[in-house]
Amino acid sequence: MLKSMYSGISGMKANQTKMDVVGNNVANVGTTGFKKSTTRFADALNQTVIYSSVPGGDAGDPNVIGGVNPGQVGVGTKVNGIFRSMAQGNIQPTGRPTDLAIDGDGFFIVSLGKNQRAYTRDGSFTLDKNGSLVTGDGYKVMGIDAGGNEKPIQIPKEEKNPAGVLQKVLSFNISKEGKISYLLADGTKVENAQTLKIAVFQNPEGLESLSGNLYGQTGNSGAPMNTKHGLINQGAIEMSNVDLSDEFTEMIVTTRAFQAASKVITTSDELLQEIINLKR
Repeated sequence: MLKSMYSGISGMKANQTKMDVVGNNVANVGTTGFKKSTTRFADALNQTVIYSSVPGGDAGDPNVIGGVNPGQVGVGTKVNGIFRSMAQGNIQPTGRPTDLAIDGDGFFIVSLGKNQRAYTRDGSFTLDKNGSLVTGDGYKVMGIDAGGNEKPIQIPKEEKNPAGVLQKVLSFNISKEGKISYLLADGTKVENAQTLKIAVFQNPEGLESLSGNLYGQTGNSGAPMNTKHGLINQGAIEMSNVDLSDEFTEMIVTTRAFQAASKVITTSDELLQEIINLKR
């Protein structure tokens, strides 16, 4: 009976963790670029109460005892893993030129300072007064300049036209490949002035979540690779991949499982009370 109580406790704890994950998914249903997580369980250690045996002698001999399968009693469940789904979220047009969405693989690279890098699918960027493309927390978005050097993306107020004359930058455009061009006041264009730097990981589910919709590299994610990435959509953002109908279903199932586990505890307690009463 004590085993059943421990099994009930483990079920309550595991389903509480699952409810925490579901609650976080629901809370971030409107978070740009958010990726939902799912919880998986595994059975805990089992106690063997009947040991297996090998059948003896000839299988056709009725005087020889046959084999016996093992009999085991489980002692509950445990959280086996919390897995993040990197499935593509819906791309929502916004019309803002600084909003970007990746349709396919890849992450925007942002600088945390001191040569530290983080990665995000949240492309709701803005320009600061210096023209730097930044996240909502002010982290600079990284790119590659015309010379092939890694530098923060910066949209200048003025740029030289093909004739070498300094002109005001009226607007900028980002191609599907992430190449940035400027439209100048005299009507000329400066092509491929900068390129967005996009990181692709061998195992994106291995990234660890940081605050502010950012991810950090881990040993299991691998280093970012310089390989083909998804298409860049300017004037759009990627929405969360959370499906509320799925989450509400998981919420109901988890609640019932939690209640059932608690019922195991109360029933086991009643049985123990009956045993105590027998001694009176």
